[in-house]
Amino acid sequence: MNLTASWPSIDLSPVLLRHAEASPVYHNARQDVIDACQAGDRRAQYELYKLYAKAMLNVCVRITGNTAEAEDVLQEAFITVFRKINLYRGESAFGAWLKRIVVNTAINAVRRRRLVWEEMDEEADVAEAEATDPHELDLQVAQVRQAVQQLPDGFRTVFSLYALEGYDHQEIAEILGVSVSTSKTQYNRAKKRLLSLIKK
Repeated sequence: MNLTASWPSIDLSPVLLRHAEASPVYHNARQDVIDACQAGDRRAQYELYKLYAKAMLNVCVRITGNTAEAEDVLQEAFITVFRKINLYRGESAFGAWLKRIVVNTAINAVRRRRLVWEEMDEEADVAEAEATDPHELDLQVAQVRQAVQQLPDGFRTVFSLYALEGYDHQEIAEILGVSVSTSKTQYNRAKKRLLSLIKK
């Protein structure tokens, strides 16, 4: 059945606080820039933005499917990053911490459009998911990127998180507030839709 819901925004506080509570163990290549940002240096903020903006914009485009919206999402994400940067304590790579904020911000933007998730019987869903090789899409990157942007929001979000951003289905389920089986269903149906779009 189709489930349509008014999805709440993702609360970033647990993610940020979890990082804040751990002891510093990770040394970033540009720790000097991060330290300066934490001290409120505006020039350092601009430098940090330049370091990560291109890669993070690509993440936003993959999730939202719209370049103009992705640019807005990126700005919103960096505002959050600079407002909360003192919560970063170096227990993981800064890029990973930043990417989680960017991903959550992009998902919130897509949720504001009211996502439609397709729930299936869990046993049938898992069987369908396991029957599909996750690496079978050996296609040109440009073709895939173009096709991904044409996917419905739910399909594109899960496909991007799993195939392009490296999250597993358990993580995706937790991020989106859906079941693992729903994440697998969305991913497999997204792949089928991608193949259909590319063949056209």
